[in-house]
Amino acid sequence: MRTERVEPGRTAAGAGQAPQRAALCQAEDKEAVWSLLRSSKMGSKQIAQETFDDAVQENITEFEMDPEEAVREAVQQFESQGVDLSNIVKAVRQPASENGQKQKHEILLTLDSLGRCVADSDLNEMAEQLVVFTDQCKEQLAFRYLAGQNGAYSVVFSACQLASGDRNLMLKAFCTLSAILDGQPDLLDAAGQDLLLQTLKEYREDADMTLAGIRCIRHACLKHEQNRQDFVKGGVLPLLTGAIVQHGDSADVVRTASSALRIMTFDDDIRVPFGHAHDHAKMIVLENDGLRVLIEAAKAFTDNSGVLSELCATLSRLSVRNEFCQEIVDLGGLNFMVSLLADSIDHPDVVKQVLSAIRAVAGNDDVKDAIVSAGGTDLIVLAISHHLANPQICEQGCAALCMLALRKPENCNVIMEGGGALAALQAMKAHPREVAVQVPALELLIIHSGLVLVVFTALFSFT
Repeated sequence: MRTERVEPGRTAAGAGQAPQRAALCQAEDKEAVWSLLRSSKMGSKQIAQETFDDAVQENITEFEMDPEEAVREAVQQFESQGVDLSNIVKAVRQPASENGQKQKHEILLTLDSLGRCVADSDLNEMAEQLVVFTDQCKEQLAFRYLAGQNGAYSVVFSACQLASGDRNLMLKAFCTLSAILDGQPDLLDAAGQDLLLQTLKEYREDADMTLAGIRCIRHACLKHEQNRQDFVKGGVLPLLTGAIVQHGDSADVVRTASSALRIMTFDDDIRVPFGHAHDHAKMIVLENDGLRVLIEAAKAFTDNSGVLSELCATLSRLSVRNEFCQEIVDLGGLNFMVSLLADSIDHPDVVKQVLSAIRAVAGNDDVKDAIVSAGGTDLIVLAISHHLANPQICEQGCAALCMLALRKPENCNVIMEGGGALAALQAMKAHPREVAVQVPALELLIIHSGLVLVVFTALFSFT
């Protein structure tokens, strides 16, 4: 197999985000931006789908390999050269037709069928093709990416418009839109944003339609700051909190809407110099009573750890101001967190989210005392010991204990008497290479031992 097809990446790993941000901000069109992102991913090289397909076909025709062996050989050769194949469909394309026209991958054949249904306004056939296309998109990112590069969004958007007024067909179309947007938020345009917002407004009493619309918004906003800002300006926040209130008995709606609110507070798009995460968090709390909505929603799902974990994660993202932390306690959020930690101690995903939330609200000194009084320190130590092999839980647990001890000598004594120092040492020993665990654990020990002055003296002595 020839190797000259490889397109080397332009950005080496470890070059830092500042140069990346500058280059991305200077890129004038969306395709240029994504090209920069793809080339900078872990310093890896990129190839086009056609390059991979040609290599597979070459293995079959020139080296007489069977199709499966040809694909394996192509994958091995490209990966050995440091090529990222995460967006590549690793399958054999059908041989060229008699007229020499290249055949397409199955996902593109389905897309063509869907496009014909949309063009002909054949609603019955469109419904079937939407289901098939959705299932294929959900299989892997490579399928979605290939479809997205070949006009899938415009076809699916047209299908959503064509389905207007037919509730069941709209559900299928929006599920397809959600599938194609998963991992490809840049596909969504202004018309798509307006369609989603209008649908949430018109179908606010329909739990299934609300869920489908929110899933689309969630995928569209993850790692995409401009979409987040556009949706917030379009009024999505009251629609999300309203969905939680309106459908408070639906675990799927509450969990997905809570997740969407949380994503609105992310700063995860390296294409922009700064985001509006903090502003969005304040808007959720101050303008949409977000804290009360989330804490009240938790009361309906006392036995559903998945929903409670998501609500905790969102509360953690909203604890951006001193008064917000206190409000969470006043609304009963702290009692809910402590009870959830005690009841779900065997569920690592839940434990991690609760510890993160406790760590966040403990930024308020008065809340620190409330957490200690509620027995939170003992539960945190228990969580670390119980999940000692889990670095994320050890990180969040040690960080939470460190936050509780900061500026509070009396809390520090309670933590140490409850085995906090031993738990921190065990975490450091269990994860010697995890900096995220070592730092908060060491900080906790320093706070307790009064070694701050010694550390600063040592630092200045060797500068």
